[in-house]
Amino acid sequence: MANSFWLYRIFDVAEEINLERVEQILAQTGSTSRMKLSRVRSKSIQIKNPPVTIELGEETVTALQMPFKATFSARIFDLGVISIVLRITLPLEFDYDNIHKLSVYMYNTDDMEPLFENKLSQIQRTLQDAMFKPVLSGFVEDYIIYFFRNWNPEWDPAPLLLAETEPLSDQVRRELTANSFVYGREDLAVITWDSALVYDASGSADIPDLLEFANSQLLELRYYDNLLSDEMRKMYQAIEDVGTVPKYGRRRQYRKIMNELMELVADVSEITERIHNSLKVTEDIFYARVYGSALNIFRTRAWADSIERKISIIQQSYSMLSDEIVTQQSAIMELAIVLLIMLEIVLGLNKLL
Repeated sequence: MANSFWLYRIFDVAEEINLERVEQILAQTGSTSRMKLSRVRSKSIQIKNPPVTIELGEETVTALQMPFKATFSARIFDLGVISIVLRITLPLEFDYDNIHKLSVYMYNTDDMEPLFENKLSQIQRTLQDAMFKPVLSGFVEDYIIYFFRNWNPEWDPAPLLLAETEPLSDQVRRELTANSFVYGREDLAVITWDSALVYDASGSADIPDLLEFANSQLLELRYYDNLLSDEMRKMYQAIEDVGTVPKYGRRRQYRKIMNELMELVADVSEITERIHNSLKVTEDIFYARVYGSALNIFRTRAWADSIERKISIIQQSYSMLSDEIVTQQSAIMELAIVLLIMLEIVLGLNKLL
């Protein structure tokens, strides 16, 4: 029952991934499974489209000039996300000091990044046909879980979680313990922004799975918030460019901008709704607390609010452009009426003459 470090790299790679197609592709090369928590009834946690898990084999990694046994696996999410986890097994003789030194090293090193990038490239090539609008956006979430099957109550989790070598204040410790969760006598979870300590004597991966899911949601919210920011800049530039066109020739350009805005709002609204509804904890109070706290710690609500504000601004711009088109149409109709009246006057004068 060895302890281990779980290093996550979560990538946005496509607009959507067809998980049924993923299973068909991978059926030729190896076994797959769908994410399922082990300790709860299926009705207690609703995962609309559980991600597909694939094993990527064992390797040896070097850290602190020592070799460690490690395994790679990946999860494919229908939202266009690929999560790769590197599980590094710690030697049984590793004491707290060695574990702490390794945590500091892992927090500060980039030595593992080529391994993740290589695995990601392999997965992308294999699953290319299952991806809709594949693109590596550059958005990545990294997370580390210190997973313990054996935990000494005298050990201090704070230096591990913060990868800190300096003494920590009581305030920092209080903030950490505020996000700790205990269900039984042989488990513990302490969650921070970029790391978590999970002790589970049985080896259950339920809490790591929930944290991975929450990180994937955070990644997608960050991505779509950035997408809206880019599209808003394009929108303002397009409206400014239309301003150089003669006044009565702007309607076509305005309509084009409006159509693009509404298509963008519809797409992002649909996707964010899928993000929010991708996992729901309904009956298990403990896991609901853990998952809800993780979402709060990761500040997913702030990203969701930012998306909603930007959608609201885009909708206001749509209304502004719509009003401008109506105004132009009214002006054209008024001009047409004036011209008709003038035409009738001219024709009437011609008859008199």
